[in-house]
Amino acid sequence: MSDDFIRPEMSDDDSYELDSSLIERVLAVVRLDDTLGLTALLKPLHAADVADLLEQIGASSRRKLLALWGAGMDGDVLSELDEGLREEVIHALEPATLAYAIRDLESDDVVDLLEDLEAPQRDAILRALGDRDRVAVEHSLNYPSESAGRLMQREVVAGPEHWTVGEAIDYIRQDHELPEQFYHMILVDPMMRPVGYVTLGKLLGSARNVKLKALCEESFRTIPATQPEADVAYAFNQYHLISAPVVDDSGRLVGVITIDDAMIVLDEEHEEDIMRLAGAGDGSISDRLWETAKQRFPWLAVNLCTAILASRVIVQFESTISQLVVLAALMPIIASMGGNAGTQSLTVTVRALATKDLTSRNMWRVIRREALVGLVNGLLFAAALGAFGFFWYGSAALGAVLAVAIVINLFVAGFVGVGAPVILDKMGVDPALASGTFVMTVTDMVGFFAFLGLATLVLV
Repeated sequence: MSDDFIRPEMSDDDSYELDSSLIERVLAVVRLDDTLGLTALLKPLHAADVADLLEQIGASSRRKLLALWGAGMDGDVLSELDEGLREEVIHALEPATLAYAIRDLESDDVVDLLEDLEAPQRDAILRALGDRDRVAVEHSLNYPSESAGRLMQREVVAGPEHWTVGEAIDYIRQDHELPEQFYHMILVDPMMRPVGYVTLGKLLGSARNVKLKALCEESFRTIPATQPEADVAYAFNQYHLISAPVVDDSGRLVGVITIDDAMIVLDEEHEEDIMRLAGAGDGSISDRLWETAKQRFPWLAVNLCTAILASRVIVQFESTISQLVVLAALMPIIASMGGNAGTQSLTVTVRALATKDLTSRNMWRVIRREALVGLVNGLLFAAALGAFGFFWYGSAALGAVLAVAIVINLFVAGFVGVGAPVILDKMGVDPALASGTFVMTVTDMVGFFAFLGLATLVLV
């Protein structure tokens, strides 16, 4: 192993987490204002590990660390940071320091960073870029937010469709401004429209006189610059793409999207769905207290309103509950089981909508399946609850009420768990954002109404 390579210190379980002792040593040198010691500890670390370290220490220690080490900040570290924390770190750096840090980043990473900056910092960075890079970045910023034009990098390896392998290799060797990472050579016609691409493996493994057109990949497809980045990520995942050329309205090549950027978007989409299903907004563990509270408050308020609505159902059966107090202890069982069953169907449906696996062609089949799953589970749990009511409370009638109520609620939960997100999606509302509250409200109301209504008819 080369003496120049230093393996980052990981935790004892070798799970690629930073060793806590390393973090403590970093904090110690920060407290001592030891810039040289801090640099010695951080320099061997990968950019992702430095980003993790910044996320794990407190805000005051982070500000002091940046004051000591800001000049050593690398643009790759900024790219690895969580968005909320990235904004804090960027604002803590001097504009000149920030501009120097991102000097070697690809254009797509620069665009990603500039989106988080205020005008003075953005202008300082644009001025620090070379003319060619500045024009490329400004052009990308003209595209809509969260579109392929913002996601793409402008550094592209392209050549005429009539070239041979030898001509392509000679061109690549002579080009001093190659992207840091690329996977294909894109073939273009005289109008700069992409017509195919060749992988580097085939390019290096073929004879020099072979025509590039003979080596084109079948997976080739172009991405419109205005296409939403969520659709771009879906295309990469669906068609197993490694990279794809981006074209303007005229079909001309303007950039390329690589798999690493597409997978980041896909991961963000998954994370967003999970957070929204829980009503947690777009927050992260790095957000400040007030920001986190502000993001979660609206949906907690909505939940409060829906809980009040469900409580009105209970009020309608106040006399029944007063005669059989045991009902108050048992009715949360029905509501809770329905809520959990509805959430299971809801989660599967939201994910299927996101991956485009659920379509109008198979929609009713999925709704029917989930409703029947709820019915089957309801019948299974009905037997258990019926026995519970009979043996624990000595009442066959109470057991029967519990059994029928759970069947009704789990059947409705399966139906609503699919139907609610599908309807919201058709209405143009994000199903991950609004479905959970709706499903829980319906299952609570149906559960309370079914159980207390049957109890009124059978037991009172």
